[in-house]
Amino acid sequence: MADLAFNGVAKRYGDVGVIEGLDLAIHDHELMVLVGPSGCGKSTALRMIAGLEEISAGTITIGGRVVNHLPPKDRDIAMVFQSYALYPHMTVRENLGFGLRMRGTPAPEIGQRVTAAAEMLDIGHLLGRKPKDLSGGQRQRVAVGRAIVRQPAVFLFDEPLSNLDAKLRVQTRAELTRLQQSLGTTSVYVTHDQVEAMTMGHRITVMRAGKIQQVGTPAEVYQHPANVFVAQFIGTPPMNLVAATVTDSGLQTSSFPLPIPARLRGSLQAGQKVSLGIRPETIASRIDAVRGTAAAVEAVVDVVEPIGHESIVYATAGSERLVAIFDPHETPHAGERITMVIDADAMHVFDAATELAIS
Repeated sequence: MADLAFNGVAKRYGDVGVIEGLDLAIHDHELMVLVGPSGCGKSTALRMIAGLEEISAGTITIGGRVVNHLPPKDRDIAMVFQSYALYPHMTVRENLGFGLRMRGTPAPEIGQRVTAAAEMLDIGHLLGRKPKDLSGGQRQRVAVGRAIVRQPAVFLFDEPLSNLDAKLRVQTRAELTRLQQSLGTTSVYVTHDQVEAMTMGHRITVMRAGKIQQVGTPAEVYQHPANVFVAQFIGTPPMNLVAATVTDSGLQTSSFPLPIPARLRGSLQAGQKVSLGIRPETIASRIDAVRGTAAAVEAVVDVVEPIGHESIVYATAGSERLVAIFDPHETPHAGERITMVIDADAMHVFDAATELAIS
């Protein structure tokens, strides 16, 4: 097992910088998720760990050893790709053992490792089949198994679930989490799906335009977003963002007043421009459903999305658009005038100029 670290790492293509000054420490046995929108640099960072991309500046260390100039085969890593990358002419057994055969591993040991990985992933009955005879989920298990038999210091996962349907993605996500907990191998997982990040990672690194926005546990990043980007990227539906001005009596938006969260009463100044972050789940349909300071806002329902265990309600309050999550038994109808009750103490407040959280 090994820890892994980026120290001032940069990646440039000519004059175009993709990643600049990346500093990140990933602990031994940890599953770290790199998450962010397309083009944020997360896959490039993963490929630099693997040695598939050259580093323009800085160092990457694995187990305390600088690996900048080592070829991929000497880095003690195993990578699972989005496209599975299985050899179509080989059976599952041959695919699983191929990497070991290339390294000259004795045949008996290859057999033992392949059998153990197949049992762990419940693909023992598929060992004689070829990839064309497997479902997408089975192919992904074989790709993971091929990494497991290597017994590497670090696992690298490059959006491995993106080709699976929704139900299979949820199932495989749980299997990968269980597998990482069982093996305890240091793992770096790249995804653009914030649900994957929140459910799988011991910690998550939110990236944007080649820079780290925040690193923390899923709970830390969700409950204490460092800036507006993180606040709106993490969470489904996304956080409501409302412009406001601090007054002597509270917070004034373009359409309604709101009280200042109790924890921030000494941190804001009259006249200060801020952005208010309001999670949809902190807006209720009844005052008695709010634990903190309740602020009632009149709104007109635009759209309702009932999804079984809850209903997502889109409404307009004055000139502001708000999204809320309501109990399915209290679902309003489009066009209905309702009261949306905001838990003011649960609001996040960001400086309008810097977009950084005020705490």
